[in-house]
This record gives sequence, structure tokens and C-alpha cells, in this order.
Amino acid sequence: MRIAHVLSSFGVGGQERVAVDLARTQRAAGHCVLAVSLSAEDEGPNGENFRLAGVSTTSPGKIRGLDPSLPWRLARRLMLERVDVVHTHNPRALVYGALAGKLALSAVVHTKHGINPDRRRRLWLRRAAGTLVDAYVVVTPALAKVALDNRECDPARLHLVRNGIDVSAFAPGPDARRMARARLQLPDDAWVVGTVGRLAPEKDQALLVRAMLPLLSRERQLVIVGDGPERDALAALTATRPCAPYVHMIGERRDVPSLLPAFDVFALPSRTEGLPLVLLEAMATEVLVVATAVGGVPDLIEHGVTGFLVGAGECASFTAQLASLSRDPPAAGTVGRAARQKVLDHYSLERMVARYQALYASVAVTRGPARRPVLSR
Repeated sequence: MRIAHVLSSFGVGGQERVAVDLARTQRAAGHCVLAVSLSAEDEGPNGENFRLAGVSTTSPGKIRGLDPSLPWRLARRLMLERVDVVHTHNPRALVYGALAGKLALSAVVHTKHGINPDRRRRLWLRRAAGTLVDAYVVVTPALAKVALDNRECDPARLHLVRNGIDVSAFAPGPDARRMARARLQLPDDAWVVGTVGRLAPEKDQALLVRAMLPLLSRERQLVIVGDGPERDALAALTATRPCAPYVHMIGERRDVPSLLPAFDVFALPSRTEGLPLVLLEAMATEVLVVATAVGGVPDLIEHGVTGFLVGAGECASFTAQLASLSRDPPAAGTVGRAARQKVLDHYSLERMVARYQALYASVAVTRGPARRPVLSR
């Protein structure tokens, strides 16, 4: 099968991770795979990740603002490559990629990874593009409701495919913990809360910092992994306080799987989410999760069983939950083990890939021998 993944960019994020994992496993299974970035700027680190997996990459060079010629230019490349299935990821890729796929006579699968709170023209464009897709995928039941309420797709073409991760890459245990603590230069006996993500308003790491302020000490520390526009504002929250040495902002890292065992708690304070991969990764590492009950998070976390939920923006509740868990480590271990088992049972990479492959097969356009190309050599 010939598959093209279309993304806004090859930057760092959950949808890009899903696309890379899908493309890598599809290529390993013998399919021909193309990855398309619509960004005219620097392609981002995942361009190299695609190529290392044997996946061809291209960018049609989108101009700023609305680009009416882009679907035609992209369609030409898809036709040259004889693509069977165009898989678009999130709104911009949907708007341009769905039309390009139809012009190229390809089947179109779209994945909605987040809420995407667009209005007016952008929402209209998404609705129009949604009429062109053969299968419209959501990653959580909560997103299915959002898609239907917004009239983003035909209900008959709506499918649920949960995100998955390679669970074997995440190893809980005392040895992994000691190595991660040494890498981050954290005391072995400290109780550490960590978070990973782009430092942006919707991720609301500021709430986590404020929630930790009453708890911070040598015995209770905070690690923030990631970079973004909110970095300076976050640093300013503790810069002049005595607790500043116990907040570690370590920037963007490529070795997150090896860092997660350093945390006693993984905190996700977001205002909006789809189904964040980093949450699955923390659970697979048996790190206790405290997260805001937004988007698809409540579909994944059962309060008190596989993690703990608090309301979005509720700083006092976040503080209370963290303080309670810091006093009861044995209970945290029980919940962490249940969380890993849930990921093993329902959110594996193999399960996600199989679901998508079955979906591709059900919608793919049948092509004759004369149309067979070679995308990746």
C-alpha cells in the first residue's frame, strides 16, 4: 500500500509523534510511505526521524495565509507517487490535504488529535474539508462528541482509534529511577513532581508552579521539561523566592523516556488536551499521574485507580492532591502499576497500527498494476 501522512509541520508534538510511529511501523511492514510537511519554515526534528525510518519526506512550500494553489501542487505530488491513502493530521493538514487527496483520486483518512477550538471561517473550512474524507478518526470518545457537536464530519464515517505507544521503551524500576535521578542531578531521597510539554498557555504549567509553591523544599522538588513562549514567565514565578533552587527548568529533551523514572508524580495541568502521548508514557513507566480532567484525559484516567483528576484551573485542588500523595507513597505505587497495565491492555502501538491498517484497507482505492510506483527505496 502507498500511504502519505500530511502534517502542518515536522515539529515536536503529539500528532507528529503518532505520525512518525505509524510511518515507521508501516514502512517496516513493507508499505511505501511519504511524509508531507505543509510548513515553509524549518521542517523540525521529526523530518530526520521520518527519514531514519526509511520514509520519504517532502514539503510543497505553503505560503503565508490562505494558499489556494497548495492543494493542486500537493495533488500533483500525490498523483506522481500514486498514493492509495492520504492520512491528514489535525486542521491545516485536513483543509489542504483532503482536497489534494480527492484531486489525486486517493482515499482520505483524517485524524482529529485535539479539540481545535476554531470558529467562523476556519470552522467552515474544516467542515467543508470533512465532507471529502472517507474516514474521520478521533482518538478519544470525548473528541467524538466534539466532532459531532461541531458538525465536522458525517457520523457514518466517524471512527475511534486510540493513540498507542511502544510500551517496551518505558522501563519502571529502581535502577531506572537511580539513573534518571543522576542524569537530572536530583537527590535520591527527594519527592519529585515532573511535567513534560510545550511551554504554552494552553498547557498551563504556571498553574503547576503555583500549586507546588507551598510544597517546594529540598524534600519536594519540581522538574519542567520543554520549551516555548511561556518559558520566561514561568521562570519569573519563582526567580525571587527562596524555593527557586527546587524548580528545575531543563528545556526541550530528546531522552524523555529515560527521564520519566526520575519522577514520583507526573503532572499534567493543561486547559485542553486530546489524548496526550506523554501521559501514556508516564503511565507505562508506573509514574503516578495527576492531571486536569480535560479533553480525552478522563477517558484514560480513572480517579484513584489509574491516576488522579482535578479540575482545570483549580490550583488549590492541585496542591491538595499533590500534598496528599507526597504523604502516601505505597498507595502511589499501587495506582502506578494499575496505570501501566491499562496502557499495556488498551494503548499499545501494535493495537493502534493494526486499527489504522484495517481502516486504510477498508477505504483504499483499488489501483491497477500500471499505477504502482516506488515511494521509498
